[in-house]
Amino acid sequence: MTLTNVTPLSNPGLRPPPGAIRLSYKRAPRSHLVVMEARVAKFSLGQLVKHRIFPFRGVIFDVDPEFNNTEEWMNAIPENVRPRRDQPFYHLLAENDQSCYTAYVSEQNLLPDDSGEPIGHPEAGTIFSSFSEGGYRLRPNASH
Repeated sequence: MTLTNVTPLSNPGLRPPPGAIRLSYKRAPRSHLVVMEARVAKFSLGQLVKHRIFPFRGVIFDVDPEFNNTEEWMNAIPENVRPRRDQPFYHLLAENDQSCYTAYVSEQNLLPDDSGEPIGHPEAGTIFSSFSEGGYRLRPNASH
């Protein structure tokens, strides 16, 4: 699955959360292209979030409109807490009390991090240009 469009959400009839983004994506099975329904992500690029259950926080640097990882990754999660596949999944530069790492987390398991504190991940300066007002701004043409 290829993420083809991440744009600010604008619809005068709806009031999405500030910074919400619309995710559009396409699948290319063999010889034809199928355009899938657009989804709205609850969180935005550069936003600080924390895990609903586990003690870590991070900043979002990419979004998949639905699960786009390996079956092995999904099956490693106990079935009783395994997330649904049909929701956005976020790539985070994450940190806990012991280390920094990247994380792949379902939308249902994230909450906004209102601490207002930047993260200490060493890659943050590579992807983001600045931190202000509790969030990060992506570098122009940043890639991961």
